[in-house]
Amino acid sequence: MPRAINPRGIAPPGSRYAHGVVHSARARRLVISGQVGQRLDGSVPDDLAEQMEAAWDNLTAILAEAGMSITDLVKISAFATVPGSVAMYRTIRDRRLGGHLCAATYLEVAGLATPRFLFEIEAEAVCEEPDQAFLELPQSDEEFALPPALQPGARADR
Repeated sequence: MPRAINPRGIAPPGSRYAHGVVHSARARRLVISGQVGQRLDGSVPDDLAEQMEAAWDNLTAILAEAGMSITDLVKISAFATVPGSVAMYRTIRDRRLGGHLCAATYLEVAGLATPRFLFEIEAEAVCEEPDQAFLELPQSDEEFALPPALQPGARADR
């Protein structure tokens, strides 16, 4: 299980996060690309809080697909384009993490990939427990893209 590190010899974290996280090298590691507030239907809310919630929804969906959960997060990095949004971000982050501590960075930036994106979050997760769901994941991008009937070696008479 990853362990939060907050040394007594330095100033404590400025909010609910850990300065560092230690985990065993014998683990599965998931690196999550930056997730913006775009919904499954392609829509992007105009409201910053709604974009934050949608981005967190996307992040948790990726964790679930990999057989992981919020408690496996070891690092999150968040980017907002709306100055002065740190309090809103911390409120949403703390609720979404449900008391779980991980290393965290929040940055206010001039822009993201497109002006309609106001928020983005990327993360790393580590699962130190064996997980059958991981062993059952497709082993290549091709397996994700092809329906079973079109998989290499599939019989045409099915």
